This record gives sequence, C-alpha cells and structure tokens, in this order.
Amino acid sequence: MNEKQFFNAITNSKEDILSKFLHILNTNKILYCVLGGVALNAYCEPILTLDFDCVVSSSQLEKLKNILKKEGFKFKSHPHTWEVTSKNSDLRIQIQRNGRYQDFIENAKELKVLGYKMKIAKKEDLLRGKIWAYQDKKRNVIKREKDLLDIKRLVKKYPSLKKQLPKEILKKIEKKEVD
Repeated sequence: MNEKQFFNAITNSKEDILSKFLHILNTNKILYCVLGGVALNAYCEPILTLDFDCVVSSSQLEKLKNILKKEGFKFKSHPHTWEVTSKNSDLRIQIQRNGRYQDFIENAKELKVLGYKMKIAKKEDLLRGKIWAYQDKKRNVIKREKDLLDIKRLVKKYPSLKKQLPKEILKKIEKKEVD
C-alpha cells in the first residue's frame, strides 16, 4: 500500500477526493496553499487527520466554489471557512476565508505530502496560523489544545521558530516540557 492508498483508506474514500481537488486547483490555475495538519506533516512527523485545510486566493474563491459544486462537492459555510465534502469520502476540505492568510500563498512551496504534490505554507507561516488559532478564545478547547501541540511539534523540530512565539505560549510550552 502506498501513501495515497493509505490516506484514502483512512479517509474512507471511495475515490481519490484529494487528488481530484488538487487537480481542480492546478488545472484552473487557482492560487492556494495548504495549512493545518496536512501541511505540518510536510515538516514534522505525520499525524493523521480528516481535515485538509487550505487558503485560496480571495479573488478566485467564487470561481472555485462554482467549479466544485459542478463536480458534486457539498458546501457548508462557517464564519471563516467553507467546509467542502463529498459523499465519496470522509475527508473534509476546509477552505480558509479569513483574509489574514492570503499572504501565505505567495510564500508557499511545492512539497510532497502523503504521496501528493501540493503547495505548502512555509513553516513560519504555519506557526503564525497556529498561534492565531490557539489565541482564538471562541475556538473549541480541544482544537486549541491540538493547535498548541502543533506549535510544540514545529518549535521542537525547528528551535529557531521559538522567537516567533508570544510569551504566554512560550511559557505554556516550556511548562509542559517540564511536567
């Protein structure tokens, strides 16, 4: 079993939804980059997730939405994201609509993750995004704990990133390392 087959088995996919989504982005020249757990897997030891987080150029969001709807994808709107799903998979594509992620796109680089080539946010931008997510007090407490774990994973692998951390997060990480 190769990486793609493994990922599709984990996401209970009857068809390769991620490949289909990436193909749509690339053939339609839609600017994007991958965020979240999948992107972190490009830099750190992999952790499985059913979410595929990305940001798309704000000027191309409606175009992408129309294409995906024609392809049979379903949309659920949240305050800052669109959740895109398919009846053929448990994979949840989370398209970030918050404008502060837009500059991540221009700094992204193509990397291979889970057997797929995709544009991944640079690690400094991923860390910045995880800090924003962790600091969001309205966010689910379990998701915030996962954000903190992701921050810890990044700075453990790349200690020079610690200088980007706000003091309250640095204290939490250093305290957890002692516990």
